[in-house]
This record gives sequence, C-alpha cells and structure tokens, in this order.
Amino acid sequence: MSRRDAARDADFTAFMEQAGPSLLRTAWLLTGDHHRAQELTQASLVKTYAAWPRVREGEALAYARRVLVNHRTDVWRATRREVVTDTPPETPARAVEGAGRRDAEGTSDDRDQVVRLLRTLPEQQRRVVVLRYYTDLSEQATAEVLGISVGAVKSAGSRGLAALRAALADAAAREDAPATAATTTATDQRPSARERSAR
Repeated sequence: MSRRDAARDADFTAFMEQAGPSLLRTAWLLTGDHHRAQELTQASLVKTYAAWPRVREGEALAYARRVLVNHRTDVWRATRREVVTDTPPETPARAVEGAGRRDAEGTSDDRDQVVRLLRTLPEQQRRVVVLRYYTDLSEQATAEVLGISVGAVKSAGSRGLAALRAALADAAAREDAPATAATTTATDQRPSARERSAR
C-alpha cells in the first residue's frame, strides 16, 4: 500500500468514526428498523469510500448523507416493505451515563414513538422532516441532498409536521380517554347526597 493510499484510509477511518453514529441514527429514522439502518449506513459508507478521492474537504458528511438517502430511496422503491421495531440503534454509553433506568426507558419509548410516527408519513415527507429537523439541514441543503426544489422541501416539511402534530394529538387523546372513562365511572358509582342521608 502506498503512502497516499494509507493516508486516504486513515482520513476515511477518522471520518467514519466521527460520522458513523450520526448516519446510523438518520438511517434508523428513515427506515424504522435497526438492522436495515445498519445495512443502509454500511452501504453509504462503502460508496463514500469508493468516491473518497473525489469528495471535497469539508463536504464528506453531506456527501455520505446524500448517498444514504439516495440508497434508501432505491431500496424503498425496490421493496416497498417495512418492518416495525421497538429497538433503536445503540446509544453511546456517555449519552446515558448517570441517567436512571426510568429515564432510559422513557427515552427509548420516545424514540420508538418518533419512528412509528415518521413511518406514517409519505416517503418524501419523512425524508424532508428527518433531514430538516433531525439533522438540522437548511432548506437549500435538504433540497440538494434530495434533488428537489426548495419549494418542494417547504411544502413537504410543512405537511409532514402538520401530520405529525395531528398524530401526536390523537395519541394524547387516546391516552387520556381511559383515565377520563375511569373517573366518570367512579363518579357515577358514588352515592348521591340523598342516598347517603337515607343510610
């Protein structure tokens, strides 16, 4: 191996260690499946490595993210099937260090809910929401990654967020319904003042 190849491998290894976790989380939000997210991340890194000599300095993450999204789209078109999972990708130990078990379970539940809600969105809305609001890309950067117009990004993002808000409201209403029913039942079963005086 030449020095140039060794230097390229070293640069890419450093990039992979830094960007890998972020790419994996993005892939998980896009797929909703832990194993498919790993496969998608690996595929995007392989393609990025193959193009590494052509990747401009400072643009590696954007390039890898674009490869990831494009590969996800190709796979989605080929399969059109998804698998629901309750297991998010591994979280670095430092992220949960010192947190209680209850907090960790709550975080896992929240992440699971996010993935489930994202899965209800049309593919393009999901991609826009993930890139705009999870990876914090600008509208222009999101448009470049997805190969669509800024107007399409704005429209898909607005519709996606509206759909997620509506889904959250519905979920909250369903959670409140049993408690409301139980309270109503208990109130109905409570004796009236006349009945208490008769006793």
